Amino acid sequence: MKKTTKFTLTSLAAGVAFAALTSTAQAQEQWTMTTTWPDNIDLIKIDQYWADLVNKLAGDELQINFRAGGTLMPGTEVFDATETGSIEAAGDWPGYWAGLNPAFSPLATTTSLFNGVDYLNWIQQWGGRELYEEIYGQYDMMYLPYGITNNESGFMGRTPIESLADLEGKRLRLSGRDQGRVLEQLGGSQVTLAGGEVYQAIERGVIDAGEFSTPGVDYKVGFAEVADYWATPGWHQSASVFGVMINKDAWDALSEETQEKLRIAAEATMAWSLSWSERESTDATQKFIDAGVTINQFSEEDLDRIQEITNEVIVRGACEHADHAKVYHSMITYLQEYAVWRDVSAPYNMSRTLDNLPSLEEIEACL
Repeated sequence: MKKTTKFTLTSLAAGVAFAALTSTAQAQEQWTMTTTWPDNIDLIKIDQYWADLVNKLAGDELQINFRAGGTLMPGTEVFDATETGSIEAAGDWPGYWAGLNPAFSPLATTTSLFNGVDYLNWIQQWGGRELYEEIYGQYDMMYLPYGITNNESGFMGRTPIESLADLEGKRLRLSGRDQGRVLEQLGGSQVTLAGGEVYQAIERGVIDAGEFSTPGVDYKVGFAEVADYWATPGWHQSASVFGVMINKDAWDALSEETQEKLRIAAEATMAWSLSWSERESTDATQKFIDAGVTINQFSEEDLDRIQEITNEVIVRGACEHADHAKVYHSMITYLQEYAVWRDVSAPYNMSRTLDNLPSLEEIEACL
């Protein structure tokens, strides 16, 4: 009798253990994730960092099979693929979708407005995160911003640009609708090219100069081989944000605990990306100097003029689309509110210090 009981209890324990294992296996979600970036563009490291961290934090509940950009589909198709559920997730730069909704533009970058810390503050504490979720939510997606890079390089090419006067008549590769509008008022012409085409466009003289990303990214795609001159700072993208689009049904299928782990991974990746990018930019700047690239910096007067035009362009865009106005209204409200502490704590403060902000009242009138 005792032997029979012992055998029965042992069998019961084994059955419970097997059921638990089966339940865990069934509960684990398998996601396919890609990105807009191919392997040879360093920005893919931000996407990989998040995916790897999720697999560590939520490995029992979710495993992400990450594929480099271009291996499943062209980078331009990842938005539709995620929206429709062909894939569960895709890393992106929101500005690529500004043709669908101009609000994607400031969610990606600003012309002469936010720096990297401003984006971090705004996303985490001033309502930015909710706006990403709202705008992407219109397309049946959840969005987790998880990458920030600070000021981009600027214009690189074989033609020297030393001041705003030198932009007159120049053909420049430039990304972004608002950026192009500012450049147009400065006398230049915007040329739209994929990031992977900028190197050859500079080399062949198709453009006078071009921009792509931070110095770290630009050096690794070979700009030092084709550019003799570098005009800085990169006023056109004073900082940039990257993140992951997640199909809404795939997101909703996760438990709240797993969703929270994905959010935690996004916040950790965001902090890592900013410091990683700044280190890469520092090292790459020295490499550009060592390669003989001449660096020219725009004067304070030139930057003031850019700010004036930028403010006009922001208000103009706000009155063209309510979502665009809503995002910029939130950003400028943050800058006004943060100035109370920012200015008191100078010179140890963070954030851009601006005396000439776009008019909040004019933007409110557009809402």
